[in-house]
Amino acid sequence: MGSSSGQSNSYDLSFKILLIGDSGVGKSSLLVSFISNSVEDLAPTIGVDFKIKHLTVGGKRLKLTIWDTAGQEKFRTLTSSYYRGAQGVILVYDVTRRETFTNLSDVWAKEVDLYSTSQDCVKMLVGNKVDRESERVVSREEGIALATEHGCLFLECSAKTRENVEQCFEELALKIMEVPCLLEEGSTVVKRNILKQKQEQSAHPGGGGCCL
Repeated sequence: MGSSSGQSNSYDLSFKILLIGDSGVGKSSLLVSFISNSVEDLAPTIGVDFKIKHLTVGGKRLKLTIWDTAGQEKFRTLTSSYYRGAQGVILVYDVTRRETFTNLSDVWAKEVDLYSTSQDCVKMLVGNKVDRESERVVSREEGIALATEHGCLFLECSAKTRENVEQCFEELALKIMEVPCLLEEGSTVVKRNILKQKQEQSAHPGGGGCCL
């Protein structure tokens, strides 16, 4: 894990990804599992928390800024700023609690449509807690059907066993990279930084930076 720290400043693309869904479905656990390879029992998120993960997908070095929200209504005042500029949204439900699944249609998918600043934002439906198969109440087929209805990618995973956790983020990133306008958005920040460096170099002739 230590090897990534040296290259953390250099990346080709930067994407903002949101985790949304009811409180307690395991959004924070998914994130911690993805970032640190371990899952502790986490206290509910208050407001918004975000973490950064560097990884290479499809030959590109990516910087993912992953925003984790509180599912509770009372913390939901930040909504529009939270959605602004997001290229990917992961809608999480708990396969052992049906209301968390129905709320994706009734609440969360509507919110994405309402607040998302990009029509092309890539959505992924994720059924978490498949390690508790005996308690499952939402079938895989139902998950696939809902994902199809809302134009989402679909995966089932377990933050606890880490099954399919990396795939969630990698598949989402690959899909974002297939959408030209999102790809453009994801690379503009990086381009701007490179441009700034070039301008600084050329502003100092004799520094040797520009005439090699």
